[in-house]
Amino acid sequence: MRDRWGIENKIHHVRDTVYAEDAPRVRTGTAPRAMATLRNLAIGALRLTGHDNIAAGLRHHARDASRPLATLDIT
Repeated sequence: MRDRWGIENKIHHVRDTVYAEDAPRVRTGTAPRAMATLRNLAIGALRLTGHDNIAAGLRHHARDASRPLATLDIT
C-alpha cells in the first residue's frame, strides 16, 4: 500500500499542483491523454537532470527556449 502512495506523491501530486491538471481545458478525443503524456515526459526529463522541485525546474527551463531541447539532447 505504501508503494502506491509513493507513486501518488511523485507523479499525480506534481501534475495536480504544478500543471493544475484537475482543471483541464482539453477534454475531447485523445488530447487529454496526449497532454498527460507530455506532462509526464517533462517531469521525467527534469527528474533525470536532477531537479527535485519540478516547479523550479520548469521556471529555470522557461528562461531560455533551448534549455528543454538540450535537456532531451536535441540540438
